[in-house]
Amino acid sequence: MKLLKHWKKDLPASLVVFFVALPLCLGVALASGAPPFAGLIAGLIGGVLVGYLSGSSIGVSGPAAGLVVIVFNAIADLGSYELFLTAVILAGIIQILLGIFRAGVIGYYFPSAVIKGMLCAIGIMIFVQQIPLAFGFSGDVNTDRIDLSGLHDQITPGAILITIISLSILLIWDGILAKKNKIFKLVPAPLIAVIVGIVIYITFGKSGFLELHESQLVSVPIPNDVASFMGQFTLPDFSALTDKKVYITAFTIAIVASLETLLSVEASDKLDPLKRQTPTNRELIAQGIGNSVSGLIGGIPITQVVVRSSANVMSGAMTKLSAILHGILILISVIAIPTLLNLIPQAVLASVLLVIGYKLASPKSFIQMYKLGKAQFIPFIITVIGIVTTDLLKGILIGLTVGLIVVLLKSYYNSHQLLVKEDNGKRNVFHINFAEEVTFINKGPIMKELDALKNDSYLELDFRKTKVLDYDILEYLDEFSIKAKNNNIDIKMIAEKETLDNPESFRKYFGHQVFHLEH
Repeated sequence: MKLLKHWKKDLPASLVVFFVALPLCLGVALASGAPPFAGLIAGLIGGVLVGYLSGSSIGVSGPAAGLVVIVFNAIADLGSYELFLTAVILAGIIQILLGIFRAGVIGYYFPSAVIKGMLCAIGIMIFVQQIPLAFGFSGDVNTDRIDLSGLHDQITPGAILITIISLSILLIWDGILAKKNKIFKLVPAPLIAVIVGIVIYITFGKSGFLELHESQLVSVPIPNDVASFMGQFTLPDFSALTDKKVYITAFTIAIVASLETLLSVEASDKLDPLKRQTPTNRELIAQGIGNSVSGLIGGIPITQVVVRSSANVMSGAMTKLSAILHGILILISVIAIPTLLNLIPQAVLASVLLVIGYKLASPKSFIQMYKLGKAQFIPFIITVIGIVTTDLLKGILIGLTVGLIVVLLKSYYNSHQLLVKEDNGKRNVFHINFAEEVTFINKGPIMKELDALKNDSYLELDFRKTKVLDYDILEYLDEFSIKAKNNNIDIKMIAEKETLDNPESFRKYFGHQVFHLEH
């Protein structure tokens, strides 16, 4: 089977994604005001179902921090979690419709600089927000905000020791040992770090100087029997189908989740070493089915997420098998080994994310963008600053706005090229080459150029390369022809192989033979 072709790389990657996803599933659920088990349900559905249906080879789906505020407010506004689940199901149906009507094309209109800025910003946020856990802080970690206040009062020697050892394992294992012997590539470094972390906790962390509290460990619900396990699933309240608040919530979740998914798809595709392209409409349908099923059995909303997708790529994943296996591992762990999972120090998982965060936002990335010039670097750095100081969606919109302004400015100045020809002995001779597209945006610089011409000049306007000429430009050229006549400026208009000396014939020529006019 094609899915199993790269299992030797996908299996180790799935373990890394599992260890990254597990605490995030629980943390996002708690921050959203939902039951912790709801985050695990979303992680399971996002991994297995969405992973299978998706056309992405390396993208990973699950509960997303970008929806935390929306979910939290929605649960409060609707009054119950059961009503909220109905909204999640409807949101999934809306996403399916968006995919059917091919709305996935929206993702292609985000500039590369903005996507790269998003990746770096997420890397910075991941790195900074793991610092509290790395030092032993036991509070909630919100991946949408950076807040290190109160950290100095929470420092725990045991957590610091585990962080140092875990980081050493991660860096030495992949950076040195794996390069010297292939055997070290067979076992993922994060798995070794987790095992060592559990051993340290059991040996030294239950009491004394290196003691870790329960809040500094992974917390997975432990069912006593099958009945208690099944009791963790929550069914939606379909009586809410008559409540307009549910539909408003559903529409909000669908739009935000779809946008975050499309952005993550763009980012994941850029990280893919094989540069495969994810079919965005299929992705929206897959996400919609996933959200409907998640809501049906008590899970919170799902999107494709950059953090888990990045961990997947950087761990060597090649196909969607990795995402599917990580979902299966979540299910197996919750059923079979919840007690063992609850022995994992959060400092170990923080160490894994510190490495991932640094790779996403490495200084090398900033240097490369700077070398590409202002047109790329300005939207990039504005996106980074916007996301870090506000939130993911606001920061992206800020970066997109700046990117559009840069494009408009570039278009503003690139509409034409003025050449000064040799003086024929009597008059100043000017030649202007126009670009393929000349629109109303370019009217300003063209006016400035033509209005600055000296009296008694000879002007050649060359439109042979132009394919689109706005009506505004034609209108201005008509007006300029009158001014030129009064200032003794002779104009020759060149289009294709013909030379047109009369402005009216110029207008007819472009209107009916060569150009597409925009009125």
